[in-house]
Amino acid sequence: MDTVHVAGLEIAYRRAGNGPALVLLHGAVCDSRVWRPQLDALSDQFTVIAWDAPGCGGSSDPPESFRLAAYADCLTRFLAAIDIMRPHVLGHSWGSSLALELYRQRPEVPATLILVGGYAGWAGSLPAAEVAARLAFALEVATRDPADFDPTSIRGVFSDAMAPAQLDELVMIMSEIRPAGTRAMAHALAEADLRDMLGSIAVPTLLLYGDADERAPLDVANALHAAIPTSKLKLLRGLGHECCLEDPETFNEEVRRFVRSGHESAAEA
Repeated sequence: MDTVHVAGLEIAYRRAGNGPALVLLHGAVCDSRVWRPQLDALSDQFTVIAWDAPGCGGSSDPPESFRLAAYADCLTRFLAAIDIMRPHVLGHSWGSSLALELYRQRPEVPATLILVGGYAGWAGSLPAAEVAARLAFALEVATRDPADFDPTSIRGVFSDAMAPAQLDELVMIMSEIRPAGTRAMAHALAEADLRDMLGSIAVPTLLLYGDADERAPLDVANALHAAIPTSKLKLLRGLGHECCLEDPETFNEEVRRFVRSGHESAAEA
């Protein structure tokens, strides 16, 4: 992995390939290792960059006060530090809300947005009781010894569509979470309500969801699609919240097709 210092934090990241830049933003309780199938497959046509968000993987822990706006500012500085201009930005789950906050702060940065199993923040997409339950669960997990945390206990993340090897890898990655990052990311997502900015999105936006996603169900996808004027909604049949791991080939082809068309449209403009 490579590292770069941004605003007092060390940010670790993986980079592969050449071509138009595609930035991958992982979900909570994860790090850039979840993007291995995308780094391997998509780097034939794109410069693929996957960061470890502050508090995850090889990156420094953020201050406890970090919220989505601070993460997005850190991401903007990170992209500038590694000389990435006008990337296609793909965010999964927690990373989808980060991608939206990045657009809110710096709409000139993303060439396109790809929101996978995405939310307008938990507060912007889920009932208040569900937000409170998810936040309480995450904060309780952050108090445990990592050895006592079973990632499969997170409702709606794992599905029968995931191959055993990929399931084991995801469990391993999620078992290495750190308390500071878990708390900051959970509070950031629980407090975020991004609905007020969705109508301002002017770049091509792909909403990519498994049609069996229990974590970000179809009503969430449909609400985002209705609110984002430039959006296209694509449902992946039989897949769940981790569609990028459950069927990497289908997922990658959808991303490849969209990024190619978005890059061509941006070049013509």
